[in-house]
Amino acid sequence: MKGLELSRLYYEKYGRQMISDKFKEYENEIAIGLVGDGSECLGYDDILSQDHDFEQGFCLFVTKSGYENYGFALERAYEKLPREFMGYERQKLSPVGGARRGVIVIDEFYEKHIGFKSAPKSLEQWLYIPSYALLSATNGEVFKDELGEFSKIRNELKKGYPEDIRKLKLAGHCLLMVQSGLYNYERCVKRREYGSAQIAIMNFVKSAISVIYLINNRYEPFYKWVYRGIRELPKLSNLESSLVALSQLGDSEEETRAKSEAMEEIAKVFVNELCVLGYCKEKNADLEFCAYEIQRDIKDAQIRNIHILAGV
Repeated sequence: MKGLELSRLYYEKYGRQMISDKFKEYENEIAIGLVGDGSECLGYDDILSQDHDFEQGFCLFVTKSGYENYGFALERAYEKLPREFMGYERQKLSPVGGARRGVIVIDEFYEKHIGFKSAPKSLEQWLYIPSYALLSATNGEVFKDELGEFSKIRNELKKGYPEDIRKLKLAGHCLLMVQSGLYNYERCVKRREYGSAQIAIMNFVKSAISVIYLINNRYEPFYKWVYRGIRELPKLSNLESSLVALSQLGDSEEETRAKSEAMEEIAKVFVNELCVLGYCKEKNADLEFCAYEIQRDIKDAQIRNIHILAGV
């Protein structure tokens, strides 16, 4: 059973009644869901996920004033819920905090994940939040939120990067693909700097993955889930096999040529897609031209004028 489904069933079986019976006065203030850290919040959990941090627990999100008023009592009531459910055992809450489930103050949840107690208020703040952190703050599912405080921030973050930040990140990753894969990879091989050649390939692959997520306007997950996430994207998911192959091929003369040709083809696919989306006007342009054209089209002067790789 998937963790999200398990969490919802556990809440419906025990949590809903506990809140209604013991916290009727505050019932409408408590948001319930499963959001944050853990593969189950992404829906990516499997049998291997169950060897650590996997349980039937759920999150109870409350405001700071709400926590001061009834948070301790709510924690104790949650801790008394049945520890076993459908063959799973709920973990004990940590006495020093940091638990993924249980009672969580809304401000503290967002500050932990994105560094701010609410959605970023400036483009500069958006620029330096890692995409996986934004995904952790917006993944999973909210089962109930009548007050709306938790979902108000969540829904703002789920809109994706502001367009100027999206453009800067697109421009930077496109340029890094050119620099690392289309230019430096073969030069490293010719110099027999095979370690550096592999770094060049991986930089190309990592930036290509980022471009795919940015084109889809989705936050990129933590590295171990990037390919799993790509398979669910509506655009360019077909590039997965080509990117995986780049990571697996060696550096023989034939393999070097194959990798260089594959990177050129991937670059062409991106140029075409960027033209379709209106980010690049020249259909016959190369990826480097597109990168700088995207940067020039950034409306905010401060963001437009910082280094093109600042968002990488």
